[in-house]
Amino acid sequence: MHKPHILFLDDFEHLFAHSPAVMAFSDRALLEIHTEPLRGEALSQALDRATGLVLMRDRTPVGERELAMSPNLKFIIYTGLRNALLDEAACKARNIPVFNTEFGPTKASTCELTWALILAALKRLEPGFLALRDPQLSWRAGLHYPGLCDVLEGETLGLIGLGQIGARVAKVGQAFGMKVVAWSPNMTPVRAAEHGAMAASLDELLATSKVVSLHLVLSAATRHLLQAKNLPQMRPDAVLVNTSRSGLIHEQDLAAALKAGRPGMAALDVFDEEPLPVDHPFRQMQQVTLSPHLGFVANPVYEIFAKTVAHHLDGLLGQAAMSRG
Repeated sequence: MHKPHILFLDDFEHLFAHSPAVMAFSDRALLEIHTEPLRGEALSQALDRATGLVLMRDRTPVGERELAMSPNLKFIIYTGLRNALLDEAACKARNIPVFNTEFGPTKASTCELTWALILAALKRLEPGFLALRDPQLSWRAGLHYPGLCDVLEGETLGLIGLGQIGARVAKVGQAFGMKVVAWSPNMTPVRAAEHGAMAASLDELLATSKVVSLHLVLSAATRHLLQAKNLPQMRPDAVLVNTSRSGLIHEQDLAAALKAGRPGMAALDVFDEEPLPVDHPFRQMQQVTLSPHLGFVANPVYEIFAKTVAHHLDGLLGQAAMSRG
């Protein structure tokens, strides 16, 4: 009797192979776990083997094309509350049920990373780290007047989006002594005031803020919200921060705007292609602070991912065993 073949994609953090709750299913199913991206023929061959698919976040597109490569697929599980790269309508048309996991304290984690990136950029931590680790570099290599560290107190924090994460980011900015302004497609003065912020137009926010941080859901209306026509409105000493979705910013336009000096810096956790290609221009730009999509990556979040995936597998594999019986 053949065991179900469960394919795990994009487990960059090596969660599933180190989860006793998931690995406990090794006697009931063949678990094929991939910790590097699968593309092209390798992905096609893996999907052809799969009777179940577990997706770590929205890292690999799964639509009609990929489903056509998966003749034996019986179910899909993805981690998190939504997956922008999974075509659930196509799954429904194929009668493939889709399940997701609980999420955990990702809002707190993303807020913390947002501020880590802001401080790393404005306090020039990366060149400082490199200077102290490389004996060939001087004590403060790359840190020369006027390109020294900035101070947040008295400056303006511009939040594009003031939902649960944006509101957390606002509180930290206020603790630093910053004035907070906010914009979103549905922002009102009353809603902004509830979080100690002032409502502003997008143009005003971009023109006046020392720090601009994005906290919007990506949609057709917000895709490439920041692009060539408005990025140059930013201050030459401003930092643009994105821990939300890469599609909110036009990447090529941002690279060009940074080279032109407005904004002065960017601090980015999300990218159009992940992992970020080795030849991507952001990797070579000293005014860009980078992190490898860590906003939601935290131990308590991943513990919930593993627990919920295991719960789904238990039920689905039990159903499969009963149907075979």
